This record gives sequence, structure tokens and C-alpha cells, in this order.
Amino acid sequence: MQRRLLLCAVPALGLAPLAAKAQAYPSKAIRYIVPVAAGGGNDFIGRTVTERWARQLGQNFVVENIGGGGGAIASLTTAKAAPDGYTLMQGYVATHATSPATRKLNYDPIKDFTAIGMIGGTPNVLVVPAAFPVADLKQFIEHVRANPGKLNYGSAGIGSLTHMTMELFKQEIGGFIVHVPYRGIAPAFTDLLGGQTQAMFPGLAAAMPHIRSGRVRPLAVTGAARHPLFKELPTLIESGFKGFDALQWYGVVGPAGMALDAVKLLNDTLNKTLAAPDMSEKLSAEAVQPMPMSPAQFAQYIRDDLARWTQLALERKIQAEG
Repeated sequence: MQRRLLLCAVPALGLAPLAAKAQAYPSKAIRYIVPVAAGGGNDFIGRTVTERWARQLGQNFVVENIGGGGGAIASLTTAKAAPDGYTLMQGYVATHATSPATRKLNYDPIKDFTAIGMIGGTPNVLVVPAAFPVADLKQFIEHVRANPGKLNYGSAGIGSLTHMTMELFKQEIGGFIVHVPYRGIAPAFTDLLGGQTQAMFPGLAAAMPHIRSGRVRPLAVTGAARHPLFKELPTLIESGFKGFDALQWYGVVGPAGMALDAVKLLNDTLNKTLAAPDMSEKLSAEAVQPMPMSPAQFAQYIRDDLARWTQLALERKIQAEG
């Protein structure tokens, strides 16, 4: 387990919103758990958001990194915390969807948490090595179908979103590509660039440097709309894959049983933070687009995403080690 603390300071003057003045909560700093070690995209998102959210809320956040267990340790820590609004966690697709869908965990991603709000999401992108003999998605699908079992694809590990997204794609096209799981996205990219694997479905942020260098060719992205950083890339939905809107998403959850007034205050101030003119630009470093939601909308989003990946795991017989 790795931990690092960061105090997101709030200037003393001019930053006491009316909502905060009207509420006894929050009267002290809020613990904000990021379920990964310090550094990397997940951590960057948490620190970027809480720094600005603190100004809206009129109270400090203490960011705490709790890595280990694919987010399970942080999730259990949050679930067991008092539901007083002073412990929150950055829940994301792994902690609340793909991991619960593919492995046995010591927490329930729905019953053990209170949904506060969505931060945003970034799509996954289908990429192939630049030298691979296909120019677009249609040609790639034809190549896969013509060469069943002869192609390999890499992932960040069994049950990861990179794995699940490609399995969903394989199911949709009725094709067979051999799965090669790695311990993280970096070694998976190493073998993709070296030609040991022929395709991958990484998050857009991880793929951007390789796309821009010309070493990989992007074919399509997930999500409901084209991404503003790569407007020329078609979505899978517009390419005929109905409902293929899978995202690497990030949101905020707390322990089950939080007071409704605290949840409303947190959600209102989070959504104001996300609406700030510079927030989209800040989060674009990780290709994340803000997706403000109400607590009810975010709770439903989690349930739907969990159901999607649970069904796929059953159909494709995907089971990761706990």
C-alpha cells in the first residue's frame, strides 16, 4: 500500500459560498481517497478536481492515496468509514464496474456506497501498429474475420477495461483474437509497438503519445460522440455498434447512508467546479471530458455499467483472480 497526503488549501478571503454558509457541514477538512498510488492519471484527476472543488465548498480536502488490490483496499476503507461526509473516494470504472464484474471482492459496489456525482470520462480507442495492413475499422474487422485465431491483442490485465472492451468488440463482430494480458498498459504498449500483438483498446490518454508520434494507427473510439481532441476519429456507435459507449469514467462516492443534505451540497459544488471555464482544459491532459450528473443519475450510471460488464463476464467466461 502506498499513501501520500496533499492538503488542498482554501484562501481565507472571498471564498465562502452561500451554500456553505447555510450548512453546518462541512466544518472540517474532508478526506478524499484516491484508490491508486500517487502519480498517474487517476491521481492527477483527483488532485485537479479537489483543488478547485475546495474553493466552491469553502473547506479543505486532504487527498490520500491508498493503492493495492486494484482499488479494493481503498474501496473497503471508504465503505467502512463513518457516513458523516468527511470520507469520500474517487470511485472509477475499475472499483465499481469491471473489477466487481470479474472477481470476488469484499465490498458491494452498489450497497456499500453513496453516489455523490460523476467527474467525467475518457473513451477507449482501438489502435493497431502503424505497419499493420489495415487503414480503417472496416478493413480491420474484415482482417480479423479472415484470420480467426491468428491475431493477438494486448490488455492491461484480465478484467481490466482494455480487456473487457476488446471482448465486447469481439462479441459484436463475431471474430476471434487471442488475448495476451500484461501487468499494466505500459508493457502492453511495448509489445504492440514491437509487433508481438496486433491490436489493443487502451484509454485515449495512454494512447495519445503513440498516436501523435505516428507509431500506432487509431481506428475508432468508444463513447457517444467523437472526442474533441481527435474529431476525425469515428465512434463505434456511428460505425454501426449500437450502445458501444464504454468509458473509463471517474466519479465521487462516499460510504452508504450519507445524509441527503450533505450529498446535495457536495453534488452542487462538484458540478459548479466541473462547469468552470478552465476545467475542461485542465482535464484534457488525461483526455477526460467533464460529465456532471445528479447523485441519482450517477448511481444509475454505476448500476448500468456494472450490469453491462457483469453480463459480458458471464457470457465470455471472464474470471480474474481476487
